[in-house]
Amino acid sequence: MDIKYMLEIFQYDFMIRAFVAGTAIAIIAPLIGTFLVVRRYSLMADTLAHVALLGVAIGFILKIPPLFTAVVTSVVAAFGMEKLRKNKRLSGDSILALFLSGSLAIAVVLISTVRGFNVNLFGFLFGSITTVSLHDIYFIGALCLLVLSTIIVFYKEFFLVSLDEEIAEANGIKANTFNLAIIVLAAFSVSLSIKIVGALLIGALMVIPVMTAMQFRRGFGKTIGIAIIISLFSVISGLFISYYLGWASGGTIVLMTLVIFVSSLFLTKND
Repeated sequence: MDIKYMLEIFQYDFMIRAFVAGTAIAIIAPLIGTFLVVRRYSLMADTLAHVALLGVAIGFILKIPPLFTAVVTSVVAAFGMEKLRKNKRLSGDSILALFLSGSLAIAVVLISTVRGFNVNLFGFLFGSITTVSLHDIYFIGALCLLVLSTIIVFYKEFFLVSLDEEIAEANGIKANTFNLAIIVLAAFSVSLSIKIVGALLIGALMVIPVMTAMQFRRGFGKTIGIAIIISLFSVISGLFISYYLGWASGGTIVLMTLVIFVSSLFLTKND
């Protein structure tokens, strides 16, 4: 394929915005996803995605930027889930199922009561590169910096809490505080990602690159690095393919992560 034709994609502002937002998401999604997978909280991303979808519906109804209401709704839900988990009256899986099904049910009811935004909502369900605005870029950039700086500053604490809460407590770390923090950061990451990847697919972007990186059996830090590289490649190549073939951006990105995951199984089968 002609290089000039390949670079045609960068003539359009909406594609440049998509690449900027996609790059930010490709970094933070597997970064947070690693801590979730290690804690066996893989379904947390899917749960928060459905909660974020409820936030999007609320934003449309109240005529507030949907990305903002998605973040607020997800963070509030994160606090609720962590509070229920600490009470130990419900299992972790039950709490996730409660919030996932409950938020989806409320979102469906809200959608059914308002005419005219089913088409708009489609982009949030499956991802839409054309809907990323300059305002979204600023919002995504600010929250991405917040997530990255928090992880960098408290990396040791997050690592120990994810590895073993008792060891973390023995080292003077408040495990409950950092448990809540990682869930709130996951809420930020999911909410930021839904315009590019879609609410129904963001869980895959947060988990599959991490699962792929784990196949190489490296240390925790290296696993995060490999997962981010896989995520970046998947997002960038997925955006190229979706643009030139006319495919849905979110689905194409997740397909790329699946292709790399399957390839990793063959590459590491003799290890």
